Amino acid sequence: MASGTFISFEGGEGAGKSTQVRLLAQRLEELGREVVLTREPGGSPGGEAIRELLVHGAADRWSPVTETLLMYAARRDHVERVIRPALARGAVVVCDRFADSTRAYQGAGGDAPASLIASLEEHVLGGTTPALTLVFDLPASVGLERASARGGAARFESKGLDFHERLRAGFLEIARREPGRCAIIDAAASIDEVSTAVWGAVSERLDLA
Repeated sequence: MASGTFISFEGGEGAGKSTQVRLLAQRLEELGREVVLTREPGGSPGGEAIRELLVHGAADRWSPVTETLLMYAARRDHVERVIRPALARGAVVVCDRFADSTRAYQGAGGDAPASLIASLEEHVLGGTTPALTLVFDLPASVGLERASARGGAARFESKGLDFHERLRAGFLEIARREPGRCAIIDAAASIDEVSTAVWGAVSERLDLA
């Protein structure tokens, strides 16, 4: 059994997850915990190579099913090479996106078959699941405005408002179905308010002090 703790951050584009991932990692390190800060797609050399295929190019570069398979190829490498070893040595793994993003982006957003995603979760992840998932919720239009302002890779951002509204609904449905694992965070609040909410959820649900 892994002795570490796995925390994932989820949500749509422009929700501010990356800032809050870093703030949480810093706070946990100040408590003396080893923290492995990572992301998806990516997080390992193989995962980062596949990330380049996923986040750049035209919106329709890949079908939802192809995206799903690429995501899980990257995720398997990430889990094998980074996440499981870190958990085995007792670290706290803080991950910017994990399997719920595939459920939401390729599933709810892109209509990839739920049966395919569920099968990949079972056979590829082998039970590696976050103890806590923080779902950052924000109106899709606001998130897209934020994401556009920051620039950078924009393949998923360019999929259109309807896609991102389905995406938001998908994340909220995941949180509704798994309240024991998921906590919804109001991402429209200020950075300090969001950080307080994140720490509240972490300290309430996990013994990390």
